[in-house]
Amino acid sequence: MLRPVPDTDGAPFWEYAAQGELRVQACGDCGELRFPPRPCCPHCQSFQSEWRAMSGRGRVWSYVVAHPPLLPDYAAQAPYNVVVVELDEAPRIRLVGNLVAGAGQPLGAFPPESVRIGARVRAVFHDGLPQWVPERP
Repeated sequence: MLRPVPDTDGAPFWEYAAQGELRVQACGDCGELRFPPRPCCPHCQSFQSEWRAMSGRGRVWSYVVAHPPLLPDYAAQAPYNVVVVELDEAPRIRLVGNLVAGAGQPLGAFPPESVRIGARVRAVFHDGLPQWVPERP
């Protein structure tokens, strides 16, 4: 399976994820949240930054269901979903991941026909990667 290749700016995101925390970069001067991480704030041009903890809650903004032909390791798990999640605290920040039944579940374990735009989700972590599970009412 493909793994993220962190760059200098994004490395803290993956370090926090490995600890089970969802954090996003914020400007150290104006406080604007930003993702993907970058050295300079696009709003005030400051080079100061910090990493803010997020609740991990959001909603499915968009999704796709992958079907073969795929890379061999992925084809065995297809069909599976890839979701774009809009964070509650920062609606302009959208993260990509998979909607799963529980942390560490196989990609194809969540029925693709059950994915809905607008569905409430929360972040869980497995093997250093953020995943999304349906939020229970």
